[in-house]
Amino acid sequence: SVAELADCLQVHTHTVRNWQGKGLKPIDGNRPTLFDGSSTRAFLLESQTSQKRPCPPGTIYCFKCRTPQPPALGMVEFIPGKGATGNLTALCDTCGTVMHRRANVAKISAIMPRLAVQIRQAPSRLIERALPSLNCDKTKD
Repeated sequence: SVAELADCLQVHTHTVRNWQGKGLKPIDGNRPTLFDGSSTRAFLLESQTSQKRPCPPGTIYCFKCRTPQPPALGMVEFIPGKGATGNLTALCDTCGTVMHRRANVAKISAIMPRLAVQIRQAPSRLIERALPSLNCDKTKD
């Protein structure tokens, strides 16, 4: 039923009714409105995949343009994070908005072929400081 489906997927019953308006087919036209689990799963999977816009190589998704865009002037900066991943940062060639994309350092050449990717050093950690700060508000007793 609508209430059971909403409870199972942790959404509001109006969301299920909205899905029904967008093409989710009930088992029959009788009340209470009943849905088949496999057809519901197929509908939700199809609606999720239709909204995806994969980025081809050499592009980053621009939230302002709502499409994958090439970086302005072909310049991209990679900021390392934890482990082998980090953030690719570039300006949108169309609107000038800052774009971000998570990437593995080993796959940068496949994600951004024929582009100049500048790898910036990760910011230093507090533990790695050569001389710890002796500036403290606590007084010795």
